[in-house]
Formats: sequence, C-alpha cells, structure tokens
Amino acid sequence: MTTSLAGVAASSATLRAFLHGLPGVDRVGADQRAAMLGTRSIKTTAKAQAIDLAISMVDLTTLEGADTRGKVRALCTKAKHPGEGAPRVAAVCVYPDLVPVAVEALAGSGVKVASVATAFPSGRTSLEVKVADTALAVAAGADEIDMVIDRGAFLSGDYLKVFEEIVAVKAACGEAHLKVILETGELATYDNVRRASWLAMLAGGDFIKTSTGKVSPAATLPVTLVMLEAVRDFRDQTGRQVGVKPAGGIRTTKDAIKNLVLVNETAGDDWLSPDWFRLGASSLLNDLLMQRQKLATGRYAGPDYFTLD
Repeated sequence: MTTSLAGVAASSATLRAFLHGLPGVDRVGADQRAAMLGTRSIKTTAKAQAIDLAISMVDLTTLEGADTRGKVRALCTKAKHPGEGAPRVAAVCVYPDLVPVAVEALAGSGVKVASVATAFPSGRTSLEVKVADTALAVAAGADEIDMVIDRGAFLSGDYLKVFEEIVAVKAACGEAHLKVILETGELATYDNVRRASWLAMLAGGDFIKTSTGKVSPAATLPVTLVMLEAVRDFRDQTGRQVGVKPAGGIRTTKDAIKNLVLVNETAGDDWLSPDWFRLGASSLLNDLLMQRQKLATGRYAGPDYFTLD
C-alpha cells in the first residue's frame, strides 16, 4: 500500500470516509458502455485466438454437494487436455476436502488447484473458522483460495470487519493467491461494487471475483466493467496490479469474448492473461471447444461429442 493509502484502514471512520469518497458510478453510463462493447464483432483468426485465450483463463469449477473424487479426477483430466490442440485451463476449483484429489490429479500439469473457503457460499461463520478453513486447504496443496466476504457486515457499513477478515485470510494463505468474492448480486448498487472492490484490494486480495455462482444476478457485464475500472485505478494509484474473475452465468463463447473485449477496452491488454483475468465456469468450456472445432473444420459438433462437466 502506498503512503497515501497507508492510513486508510486505521479506523472504521477513516475507512468509511475513504470508501464513500470514491467517485460514484454512473449506472446508466456503465450499462450503456457495457452493452456497446458487448456488440463488438470478432471474426476468423482473431476469434480463434480469443477462444484459445478464453480456454486458458477458465477456472473449471465443480461446487456441488454431490461432488465425488471420481468427478474431480475426470474434471482434472479435462482441465489438462480439453481438446485436440486446445490449451489447458487455468485452474480447477473444488471444495477444500477434495483439494488432495485435485492436487494428485493435476501434478506437473501447470493447472492450478483453487479451493473455496471461509464458509462458502454464505461467508457466515467466525473468523477463527474462516482462517482454519483456509489454512487446511492451503496445507492440502491449494494454490489459490477463493474466499467470500461477509456481505451482511459490508451492507451494514462495518467495513473494518470485512477488511480485517480479508487481511487475516490473506495471511493464512501464505504463498497461495487470494481471490476475494464480493457476491455482487447481493450488493445492490454499482457504488457498492466499487467500494467492495477497493476494500478487497486494500486488504491485500490478489483477485477480486464477482460471485459464488449461487446467487443471481452473478457476473453481468456492467458489474465486471465497474470492477475492471477499480483494478485499473488501483494500479494507477498504488502500482500494484490485481486480477479480476467474473463467475456465474458465463456459459457461451459469445459471453466469454464479450468479457475479453471488456478487459481490453477498460483495463487494457496487461490484464489479458490468465495471471490477471479468469472466467469462473462449469459449462463454458464445452461451448468454447464446440466453437473452436467449428472454426477448424467448418462443422459443429454436438455437445455429446465432449465430456460432460
């Protein structure tokens, strides 16, 4: 944190003053700009490159109560080898108890193991449990932790509590990267999305993530736009780059490419890398592979041609 921001979280009052002093978001303007950028058309060679880039940014995710060790192993196999000639995905995201399975299945592949923690998806438990949950996932081999903020605390204005929890979880991550899930569908306003984004970055988050995928609306283009503006402005002010991960509701190649255009036009091409931009998804990968094959062969393959996620 730069000197100018070093005292921002010195007290509840200073943190509130800073967050509420951020420029307000023009909702109509954000909606219109996101809609306009979403109409950009990408063809042929550029589209093929965009599809492969999107595949490389996918956090292939399974977060269901019925998840099994076999399902995770199958997902890891697909993550390493999505399709003929296709790049591997960025990460596989699972519940903490399945981290050892993913670590074993992905060993030496370059695909990261991500795990949700901190009482996902509600975030409603004690700080001690959140820290323990994180530490156990990291000890099991997780490269990345996706934590959820306490939206109740945030919406009631207890920003310092949220800040301190992120700081504590970040410390428990050790060398693992921390993605902070804002659950934007529950934040109600774009101003709140901007404030939560800055709060997460000030507390040390390596990524800010839209959603758990369990609440609707999830990763809308305007919300992702607001978060991309936040990471851009944060780097301008502090010199530290933070990644963005939209998750939830991104199901088609068209959705993925709209997000890539949004990144390029809002934050810049420095963020067009799996190191700085991820797509959290479970069903997106198959559509990307279908569109990839269509470009290569001129023919669509049915969804049954690819393994089910």
